[in-house]
Order: sequence, then structure tokens, then C-alpha cells
Amino acid sequence: MERPPLRSPAPPAPALNPSGRGAAAGRSNRNMRSNRSNRNMRSNRSNRSNRHASGENEMRFRILGPVSMTPRTPTAAKVRVLLAALLVRANEVVSTESLIDELWDIDPPRTAATTLQVYVSQLRKALADADGPGDAFAAGRRLHTVPPGYRLHVGEDELDLSRFEFLRRSGKEAYERGNFAAASGLLRESLDLWTGVALSGVPHGPVLATTGVRLEELRTVTLEQRIAADLRLGRHHELTGELMELVSRHPYRETLHAHLMVALFRADRQSDALRAFARARRSLVEELGVEPGAGLRKLHDRILRSDPTLAWQEPAAPAGQEPAPALWLPPATADFTGREDVLTVAGKLLPEAAGPAPQPVLVVSGRAGVGKSALAVELARRNADRFPAGQVLLHLRGPRDMALDAGQAMAGLLRRIGPGSEGRPAGQAPPAAAEEAAAVPDGDQEELAERLHRAVQGRRLLVILDDASSEEQVRPLLAALPDTFTVVTSRRTLAGLDGARHLTLDVLRPNEAQKLLASIVGPRLADDPAAAQEIARLCGHLPLAVRVAGTGLAARPHWTAAAWAARLADESAGLSRFVAGDLDVRASLLAGYREVGPAERRAFRLLSLAPVPDFPLWSAAALLGLPAAEAEQVVERLVESQLLGVRRAASGQAYRYSFHRLLRKLALELLVDELPGEVESATERLGSAYLGYARYADALLAPGRLPGAAGARPAARAAAAAAAGGSEPALVVGDTPARWFQDEAAGLVDAVRQAHTAGLWRLTWELADALTGWFEAGSVWGDWAATHELALDATLLAERPAERAAVLHSLGDLAWQQRRTRPAADRYESARALFAAAGDRAGQARCLVGLADVALSSGESGHAGKLYAQAAELFAADGPGHARGQADVLRGLALVSLLAGRTEEALHRFGDFVEAAQRLGDKRWSQFGSRSIDRIQEHVVDWATGRRMEALEVRPGVWLVGVPHTGVTYPGVPQAGVAYPGLPRAGATATG
Repeated sequence: MERPPLRSPAPPAPALNPSGRGAAAGRSNRNMRSNRSNRNMRSNRSNRSNRHASGENEMRFRILGPVSMTPRTPTAAKVRVLLAALLVRANEVVSTESLIDELWDIDPPRTAATTLQVYVSQLRKALADADGPGDAFAAGRRLHTVPPGYRLHVGEDELDLSRFEFLRRSGKEAYERGNFAAASGLLRESLDLWTGVALSGVPHGPVLATTGVRLEELRTVTLEQRIAADLRLGRHHELTGELMELVSRHPYRETLHAHLMVALFRADRQSDALRAFARARRSLVEELGVEPGAGLRKLHDRILRSDPTLAWQEPAAPAGQEPAPALWLPPATADFTGREDVLTVAGKLLPEAAGPAPQPVLVVSGRAGVGKSALAVELARRNADRFPAGQVLLHLRGPRDMALDAGQAMAGLLRRIGPGSEGRPAGQAPPAAAEEAAAVPDGDQEELAERLHRAVQGRRLLVILDDASSEEQVRPLLAALPDTFTVVTSRRTLAGLDGARHLTLDVLRPNEAQKLLASIVGPRLADDPAAAQEIARLCGHLPLAVRVAGTGLAARPHWTAAAWAARLADESAGLSRFVAGDLDVRASLLAGYREVGPAERRAFRLLSLAPVPDFPLWSAAALLGLPAAEAEQVVERLVESQLLGVRRAASGQAYRYSFHRLLRKLALELLVDELPGEVESATERLGSAYLGYARYADALLAPGRLPGAAGARPAARAAAAAAAGGSEPALVVGDTPARWFQDEAAGLVDAVRQAHTAGLWRLTWELADALTGWFEAGSVWGDWAATHELALDATLLAERPAERAAVLHSLGDLAWQQRRTRPAADRYESARALFAAAGDRAGQARCLVGLADVALSSGESGHAGKLYAQAAELFAADGPGHARGQADVLRGLALVSLLAGRTEEALHRFGDFVEAAQRLGDKRWSQFGSRSIDRIQEHVVDWATGRRMEALEVRPGVWLVGVPHTGVTYPGVPQAGVAYPGLPRAGATATG
């Protein structure tokens, strides 16, 4: 169809015959029209339909051809443009600005608004003259001024476009119901309204130009559907001439070419049908450089094969005959285990024996191998009585796991639901898609949808659409199955399906997984329940993996369950053990990975470096090197595709993501696909993010612990935000640093290990140092030792003695907390020597405090007091910036005074300690000091008389049990004044 040139009067163009037919077809159809059933059809229509078909007298306005109005069309071109612009938006307000654009485009005159008012006045007069004094719209009531423009009132029978839309819509509905005779008549009637090119005879502005194109396209689509209805009625002989004329005028409309090929084939002109395809292909290839579409190529193949199903068949069916039930389900799973709660919930969503389901679509989603298909089949079998017309399963994947398109899926359903689908034994599996390819012709999608709709109409069926790839794949199928209850299984959540209920299937419960394993392996598994539990755990309780592991063990009766568990636990084997015949866990999981985009596949691989068991969003952003918002989008797409899990953190503040253990194995295997250096870069980004957040949290938990305390928190905030995609540390850590350390403990320790493995020595010791405050506060001895031994190794390999000294000092603190006083003293002495060599007086002072604590816990309170005093001198000599160290000295001196029985002095020093802790902002220390003061005041007589106390809190949460003090001797505790190996003698002078 020729398109009118933009913003210029539309030239005359060869228009379709008013009926949408060629001359030859018009002659051949003239007699047939007298026998049509339109008269009966019209008599049954509503009053509104009668008005629409009543005749020419009611038609006042026409735009499906030259723009006109009766009895007289305005002669002025601008007034006709105004009329057309108002008619295409009849009964709507059209703004003044839009009308000015339509009349003058981009170059309106300065008096455009005034001139428009003149044109409106002229149009009002013409409308008033046409309506007459007695008309309901007389006296200017038809064209209203409504800010910000004008509205033209048009009755529903007065505009040809309104009548066309009604008839076209009614014809389409009749076609969908299978009433092809009514459809043909209504669509033909709608096409009779056209008198030429839409909106011709007036200059086109932007709105009229686009509307004209839209209407011409709608006209051609309506014509194509009318021809489809005529083909259904067996009118192929009469249609050939009309279609030949149409394809010559529309050489690129493949639907018209297809209709012509079908008409020629049904008229016993197979060679002409093949030549018609050759002409269509030549036009497309030579003029557009493209091959015909898949539908046209398939039709060509079917004509080449003389496919008998292309021949016309009478669409009538015997009245009242009920088709036999369609039974296309795979065999029942004999060892189906668990899922009773899910089946109960799903069963409540099914329709009762009579009546529709409130929501006819149930989506069951879950990761690969979780048992979605087995659940859907079990649901269908348990509720077969609710679906007397049958239960049908269609797998929506083809060879190599490629998703079927909607047309292929509809053809597959027709093979199962249509004639010949009945009578398949309930336990017999349906044939594979490749084996049934020739059973039902594919046809075009619209035709298949209509056939499928007719096949299921009025039948209580349950249809399972198994392993759907996307919403786009299943929407056309659901639209064609309005009367059925449909269960859709998918690895994705398919959240975009309107009106669907959703169930997400997780792995089996541990006891269910063990029960499934036992049903596969047999009674010998009962001899070793611990091994059975371990095998189920190593499978991640994933049903497919449990089935594969059970089958592997059952096939090897000479192996014990414990030996099989040991083989499954071998990390070097990856997923290679999880294969049994054609059951392959790796292949199943890999299908979901290949289905997502490149960004998601990269994220899937790199996130395997994240800590287990779970990780926060900011760590994902760091690993991926993306801003937090962008990383969240990628990670959430992995969650939607069931490649990642998600849960709320124990603190309830944020979500955390996790891998299923077998998916993580797959991701680690796929890391080899990364570019050289990408894994190391990702590891460093993650470690840097952890370091920044840990330093920020440490500055809250133990203010002043790190050197340069005044700038520690802002620097840590900036470092963490930069490494973690801009996530603000104050939002990530919050105001509860201990809780954050607890949530992230596994990740922090793993980050130290990964940094050490990657040879990132500085990051290794800095991360370990940033964790020291948390380790000390929480007495996390195992992780403390593991991380600091790695940090010690890193400082040796990097030849950094000052950093080695800091690590040794921290290991001394650990040994002291564990009451291993000799190793503690050795570590403090080694660190002190390294600090002295580096000229670090503050570091030496911290070591002296540690040695004093050792002396205190060993009963040498007098010697401890001198060591605390030496430490105080070194802190003071080193200058400001050691408020925490100086406060720690006050703590020690207070304890010395208390153990010596000088309670007043102890109270005074603890008071000074509390003030110093409050200035630091350390709540733990200030609360510890306050508790100590309360206890002293409660037991002041005991301390003054030298009576033994059961325990003494020497640091927050660290207690000495069976407290020794002056004048009291306890077995196994060195007496005061006795030298302790590794301790400096009383009165020794500190160096450096």
C-alpha cells in the first residue's frame, strides 16, 4: 500500500477494491454472496450491531478514503485538515498546540492561534449547517471549546472508522470462535467501508501522517484475516485471482504469499504454488536482501511433500460427541518422596470437580534438578478426577535444550489434545518431539492458536508446560488455553505472567533426602546412617543429585556408603562423580547457566569467590567491579534464574546471597573461562572492600586501637565505598559493629586466606590486623590464630619487620587470653625487639602492657606495676595520639592497686580509666571500668583485709579465676618478686 507523502497532499494511489477483492474474485463471488448467512447473522445481532450495519444515511463523516462530511464538505484545505485532525480523535480533547502543528508543522505564522480560531469558526458554521436546526448537535453544540483545545462530538454510527473498528473486532471474535462464515461476512463488510487511501485529499501533518499509515496497515491485516476465513470455508478457487492481484501490489507481505500458495495447492495447482514461493523469495532476496520467514519456508516444504494435512477439510464436527480423555503423562515416579506440604498447597489452587479455578495458572519454579517436573506430574495424577478430559504434559525444550517457539509448542499440544491423542496408556511416556514431528502440521502461530483454542474449549483439562524458558514463550500458549488449568514449570520465576500463582520449590529436607537415598540404594544403607546423612549433605539435598548418588552406590554393591561419601567429598573431582547413565547433574545445572546473558554468566563465575555460606550485596559489587545498584540488578537476575539463593540476614537488616553447594562447584569449574588476572583482581577488590569495612567497624568497636585513630574512620569509609561499588559503610556496618563482625566473620577470615593464596601480602596482614579488635572482644580464638599465622607468613615473605612485630603482638594477646603465659611472653618479647629496631616507641609500650598483663596474671603485681609505668613513659615520650594505650595503662595500674589492697587508689585509677574510655568513645571499656568500680565498692572490705576473691575481670570479658594478690600464696602460681622466664626484671629500663 502506498503511504501518503508526509505533510503534502496524498497522491492518488491504486486502492483496494472496496470489498477488498479483485475484479475476478468479485465476479465469481457475486452469486455466493446471495447465499451467505449474513441475513440470519444480522438478525441475531444486538441493536448496536443493527445500527452499525443499517446503511449510508447515518454516515456523516468519512476518513477511510478522501476526508468528507455530508451533506457538504468544506472546500478550504485548512478547514478540512482541521476536520480530519478532530475526527481521528473524535470525542477527545485535541490541544490547540497539536492542531497548530497539524496545520502548519514547524513553521506556524505569528497569528497561528488567531487563524486557528477563524478555521474553528468556519468549521462550526459548516457543522451547524449540516446538522440543521432540529439536530441534537445544532447551534454549535457539536464542536466544543474545552481547555486546552477543542472536542468534536461524533455519534457512534456517524464515523466510518468507528463502524470499521466494530465490524473488524466482531469479525475477529467470530474467527476465534470458529464461526468462519460470520467472520468472513463481518470482515468483508468492514472492508466495504473503504473508498480509497485513508485520510486522502488533505495535507498531512505529523498526526495525520502516522494515523494514515496505521489505518492502511490495519486495513491490510483485516483483509488477510478475511482471506484466512474464506480459505477455512473452502473458497480457494475464488480467491486465487484476488490473491495474485494482491501479492503483485504487496510483494513483501508474506502472509498474502502464504495464502496464495495454500489456495493454489488446494486448487490442485501444486506447481503454481511452488512458483509463487519462488517469486516471493526472489522479490525478498533481490530487493531487500533477506530470505523468506520461517513460516513461509515451512509451508514451501509441506507443499513439496504434498502434505495431505494442507488439503481443505470440512470444519464441522458431529454435535454432542465428547472426545476421549487425553492422557499424555510420563510414568509415575515410584520413589517420589516428600513434598507433601507443597502438594497440599498446590491442590488447594486446583479447581473443584465442577467450576472454574479462581486463578487458572500455577507456576512452579526452582533450580535445575530440584524436582519441578516430578512434582507437577504427581500433582496431576493425585487430582485426575478433577480433570475428566485428561492431563497432558508438554516439554518446552527441543534438541540440545533449545527452547521451542510458541508455534512448535502449540503444534505439540495439538498432537496430544487433538484427534488421536486419546487412548495412550496412562503409564506410557509420550514420544520425543523429533519422533512426532510429522504428526500434526506446524502452520502459522495464529492459526495454531485458534485450532488449539477450539480443541480445548469446554473441556476440563490439566496441561503441564514443562521447563519453560521465559514468559514470552508461554504467553501465547496460555492465551490459547483459557478453559484449562495450566501448570508451568521453569528454572526462572516467570514473575511477568499476569494472574498466575507461584510456588518456589527448594531442595528436600535432610530427612526426605535420606529417605529418597534409602529407597534407591536399598536396605544396606541402614547399616551406616552417618554415611547416608553425609551423602545427602554432599548432594546439597538436591533430588537429582541424590538420585544420581544413590544410583551410583546401588550399581556398586562392593562399595560401602562411607567409601562413596569420601569419593563425593573429593573437591578435585568437581561434579564428575554426579553422573549415572543419562542422568548428569553438571549438564542439568549447566543448562540454566547457558540460558542467562553474558553479564550474568560472568557474575556467576566470579561470585564463586565470595565467602560461604552466604555473602552480602556489597561483596558481590566488589567482586564484579560494579556500582552497587548495577551489581544488584545482575545478582537479582541470577536469583530469578535460580542460579543463586537469597535469604534475610540474621540481623534482619539486609539480604544475603548464597550458592547451592553443587552450583558453586560448577561456578568454580567455570572460573577457567575468566581472562588472565581477572580472578586475582576480583580477589583484591573483595579483600579491599572487607578491609575498608573492617577498619570502619573496628574504629567503632575499639576506638583508637589502630594508629592514626583520628583519621581512621573517614579513611576506612572512603576505602570501603570505593571498593564495594559505593556502598556507604555507615549503612553497611550501622551502629552495631560487633553484630557486623559476627555476620561477616566467615567472609573476613576467607578474605585473609584468599589474599594469602593470591600472594597479596600487604592485604593479608592489614586484614588480619583490622580483625584484631573483634577477635579480642569476642574471644574468637580459632580464627584469630588462623588469620594471624597467615599474616605472620606474609610479613616474612614480604620482609616487613615492623608489620611482623604488630602481628606478633596480637598473637601475644591471643596467648594471654588463652592463659598460655609463657608463649604470650615470648611473642611480646619478640615483637618488642622488632619495634625497638624500628624505633617505634608506641609499639614497645604496647608490648610492655602485654608483658605486664602476663606478670599480673602470674601473681607478680608489683613487677607488673613497674612495667605499666614504663609503658606510660614511652607513650608520653612518643607524643600525642596514644590515648587508647594510655587508657590501657590506667586499667593495669588500677588492677595493680586493687591486688595490693589499695582500694581507694584503685577506685581513683579506675575512675580515670572510665573518663579516658569515654573520651575515646569506647563503650565497652567505659562499661568495664564502671563494673569494676561497682565490684570494688561492693567488696571493699574483702580487698582491704586481703581475703581471697573468686575471680577478677582484668579486661572486658576476660577474667582471672582464683585471684592471687599480695600476702596470699596459691599452688602453682609464682610468688611476687620471683623472676618469670622471658619477663624483664623489676627495675629494668626499657630501650628505644
